This record gives sequence, C-alpha cells and structure tokens, in this order.
Amino acid sequence: MSKKIWFGTDGIRGHVGTTPITAEFALRLGHAAGRVLAKSEGGVVVIGKDTRRSGYMLEAALQAGLISAGADVRLLGPMPTPGVAHLTQAIGACAGVVISASHNPHHDNGFKLFSARGEKLGDGDELAIEAALADAPTLVAPERLGRAARMTDADERYLAFVAASVPSGFRLDGLRIVLDCAHGATYKLAPRLFSMLGASVTAIGISPDGLNINRGVGSTEPSALQAEVCNQRADLGIAFDGDGDRVLFVDSEGELLDGDDLLHILAIEWHRSGRLRGPVVGTLMTNMALELKLAGQGIAFSRANVGDRYVHQRLHETAGVLGGEASGHVLCLDRAGTGDAMIAALQVLEALSTSPLGAAQWRCAMPRFPQHTINVRYTAGTRPLELAQVIAARFAAEQSLAGRGRVVLRASGTEPVIRVTVEADDAALVQRIAQTLAAAVSSAA
Repeated sequence: MSKKIWFGTDGIRGHVGTTPITAEFALRLGHAAGRVLAKSEGGVVVIGKDTRRSGYMLEAALQAGLISAGADVRLLGPMPTPGVAHLTQAIGACAGVVISASHNPHHDNGFKLFSARGEKLGDGDELAIEAALADAPTLVAPERLGRAARMTDADERYLAFVAASVPSGFRLDGLRIVLDCAHGATYKLAPRLFSMLGASVTAIGISPDGLNINRGVGSTEPSALQAEVCNQRADLGIAFDGDGDRVLFVDSEGELLDGDDLLHILAIEWHRSGRLRGPVVGTLMTNMALELKLAGQGIAFSRANVGDRYVHQRLHETAGVLGGEASGHVLCLDRAGTGDAMIAALQVLEALSTSPLGAAQWRCAMPRFPQHTINVRYTAGTRPLELAQVIAARFAAEQSLAGRGRVVLRASGTEPVIRVTVEADDAALVQRIAQTLAAAVSSAA
C-alpha cells in the first residue's frame, strides 16, 4: 500500500495558513474529493464545521472545489462531527466533510471525511483522493457544475436522532447537570438536548467567538467544569471537546471520570442487561485496571491501535458494539455509526439510572494502575524501535513486569516522537522502568 502524504490518523490537520490548511489546498481537496467520492453528476456532499474563525475560509474554498468537480453541496454550518456523519447517511449523500481540528486550539484546523455510510474513510479512499490531489484540477463543463444549498433543518434532525438513542420514556427530571461545550460545535445543541429531557442545566463554554474553542474549557481542560459542578452543587458535569466526538464526566464531588471509567460503567451495565455484544475494545493506552475489571466479570476485552478509527475497525472485525479511549472517544455502535459524544453521554446516564451505584462510586470501584509516559524525539526517517538495544531493553522491561504490568512503545502518528509508556501496580517501579526505556530509545534516536 502506498504511503499517505496528507491524511493522518484522523483526517488532515495542521496550522492555519500553512499547507495543507490553506484556502488553495481546500479548493484542491474539494475538487479531488468530489471526483473520488461524488462518483456521478449531482452527487451530494455534506459540509459541517466547528466554531473556528478559519472555518469560514476553508468552507468556502472546499465548497468551490466540490462544485467544480460536479458535486452538489449541502451546508450544515456549526455541527458536531458525529452529526455530520449521521446526516450524510440520513439524506443519502455520497460523502461528508467536517472542517475541524477537534480538541486543538483555534490556530489549527483540518478536514475529516466520511463515506456514504457515515463512517470515516478507509485507506483506499484516502489514497485515491491523494492521487487525485496530485493531478491538475479539471473543471467540469458549465452545465455540469454542482450547486450549493443550506440545510435548514440539520439541527432538528440531528437532535431527534440523538434523543432516539435512549428509550422514549427516558427522562432526566430532577437531575442537575453542568455542561461544558468547549465553545465548540455542541454549544447550541447540547443544552437543548439535556433540557429537553428534563434536566436542570447550567452550561459553560457556550460563547464561541471563533478564537476561544477549547481554551480553558472542554474535555481537554476540565478544571473549569469541575469547579462549576462544585459551585453549583450539581449531580454531574459533562464535558465535550470542540467538535463533539469526545466526552468526559465529572461526579458530584468534582472528580473526573475519563473514557476508561465510562467504558467500565457501560460494559458492566450492558453485560448485566444483555445488551453487550462482542468484546469491549480499548487501545494500547487503555488502563490495565479496566481490562482486569472486565475479565473479573467474564467480559472479553481487545486492544486496538491508538485512535478512534482503529477502535471502530476492531469493533467491526469482532462484531462488537462498545469501545473507546481514555481521552473520551466512546463508541456505541448499536446507537451510532461513529463516536458521538452526546449519544455516549446519554448512554452513560441511562446506565447510571438503572445502577445501584452513583458516578462517584463507579469511579472508586476501578482504582487505576500507575501509568507514566515519556516522549523521546528521534531523527525523522530513522526507526529506533527496530534497533537491537531498544528491543533488548523492552524485553528486559517486560520480564520485570511479568504479571504486574505492561510496556507500550509506539511512534507518534503526527510528529517524530517515540512514546514510552509503562504501566504497573507499583508507581516507583513504573517510573524506574520508564526512565530506563526512554534512555535506551534516546541513545538509539
């Protein structure tokens, strides 16, 4: 398989004003994606975005490129990434595009592409688009140019889909919730959704100005939510990231529940109710405590590479329905075809409503194994993980941790960094082995 130039683990991403996050590249990308994905004259491509100011520029250029290839465009405006995925499938579009850099700051942006099934593109489609990018754009005949229209009912259709992910009688009456929308794509929809279901809602991170997305708020910076939950004496807090595909919870004591905690709650409750199918899928970075907790309940667990697209692939391979990452990507594939933060939040709230344990009790029920990660930079083009001294150091570390923990050495998908992660039941042992391994990698880098 050819090596991809532009597509990374989650679409195309970079700094605004630097290729590939320029109007010129967005125009070319739109044309290439239209040629590959629209497939026929008048094929529809859906475009949504988060609240970054640069989204206006990139949306206009991407739209022009798609139209020049003969594709029709449906503009959604600010819309969570999973909302774009759902609407792409719901209206029978050929593809969907989200203009977003997810949890990154405003000066970054990017493009996430979805297939007609509302799933992230496979490697084959991404390689085909990259091949089309290398060709000179060829404008279709004037009578074959596409057209653009704004989809005025997008919000209502997506909210109805999310609300339908829980039973029709499910209510949140009497529950006091603080929502943190990260000044991002959920800023209008999430407060409406949870209020509609009867919760008493206080919302922060709902005043986007194009520059404040993820700044001091959201799932990557949950301290503001934790403080507000305590200040409001709320029952729960829920944090989303900028594009609405990550979710974290805060319990009534102001303590954080990450994606591993949420998978723990859902896996146990779904197993009890008979809803769980296949193994629960985490990643190489999922805390070992979750794996052991699930094993104790007779629940199979599988690890995929880091990244929600790889969790999604493994779930399909194993006929599973539940997976995710500690960062807050939680996939409930019996309710949505991709990771959807609002749907995941509702599934957790539904599980908590039938559980004898509250969120704080669930958090305490899964003490974490100490985990430490050291990032070691290396010279681009080299392969330090394949060198003998690194292989030997890793083997020695794994021997030391046998039955007590594990080692993960992986190259970053976005920068020349080896991430050295050690996890075990002893914090001092974790630190010592991580430093020894990092030194071995550094000497080889």
